[in-house]
Parts: sequence; structure tokens; C-alpha cells
Amino acid sequence: MGLFTKDIKTMNDLFVHELQDIYYAEQQLTKALPKMADKATDPQLKQGFLTHLDETKQHVKRLEEVFKMHGAQVKAIDCPAIDGIIEEANDTAGEVADKAVLDAALINAAQAAEHYEIVRYGSLIAWAKQLGRNDCATVLAKTLEEEKATDKKLTALAESKVNLRAAS
Repeated sequence: MGLFTKDIKTMNDLFVHELQDIYYAEQQLTKALPKMADKATDPQLKQGFLTHLDETKQHVKRLEEVFKMHGAQVKAIDCPAIDGIIEEANDTAGEVADKAVLDAALINAAQAAEHYEIVRYGSLIAWAKQLGRNDCATVLAKTLEEEKATDKKLTALAESKVNLRAAS
């Protein structure tokens, strides 16, 4: 089902479609984060990826909860956006020989994924509220706050040391 197909007729259809999209994205990130942690050389970055992996597993569970609360089938649909972000990260990581520069590239890739998730969760929360599903919005808001916190941690790590090491 494409975003602008006749299968999406209502706000509810759009809400469920985007739940399926972000569900797929979170599942893909549970596969990508361990690989990113393996490639990271900065100990704080490596630990950050592993910590966020645990959070991401919780995000998957929360999405399953929202599907059930909303009476929708728990189902993932392909998300070309997250696939592209992960593919680009893998391509870039394979091209970087300097490990300090690689850490900076990994942070950039992680933030691309975080920003994608922040947009999706923000929309889902707004739509849930519009549909009268404040219960779903509350669950989704927990994940949104964690995604924003991860993005802030990545920025702080990049600006405090990783980018400085990469530039020297």
C-alpha cells in the first residue's frame, strides 16, 4: 500500500498505515543498532547504541500495545525511508577508513533515523488525539520523548568530542 493510494481513505486508515510503517522501522533498527555498536570505536557511542537498542525493543512492544488498543492488526509494512537511511549508513561506514571519522558518520546516520522517528511519532500522536485516542497518544508520547532524548545525547557526544577527534 503506497502512501497516496486509494487504500487510505480516512484519518484512521492513515493512522494505522503509519503505525505499520514505524513498526517496520523500529524492527529494522533493532537489527541495525548492534551493527552500529560493533563499528563504533568511541566507548560512549558504542554504549549509547546498545542502550538505545534496549529502548528500541521497548518501542516495538509499545507499538504492539497501540495496535491492540486501537483494535488494529499488528503488522509491519515496508518503509523505504528507514531502509534508505540504514543503507546509506552502511555504505558510508564502508567507505570511511579513519575510525574517528567513522564515529562521526555513525552519529550522523543515527540522527537521521532519530529525526525520521521523531517526525513519525509526532504525527501519530497528533492523529491519535484527533481520532479521540488519547490512550494511544500517551503510549506513543513515551517513545517520542525517548527518541528526542537520544537525539540530544547524540548531539552532545558529537559536539563534545567525536567531531573534534574526527577533525584532527
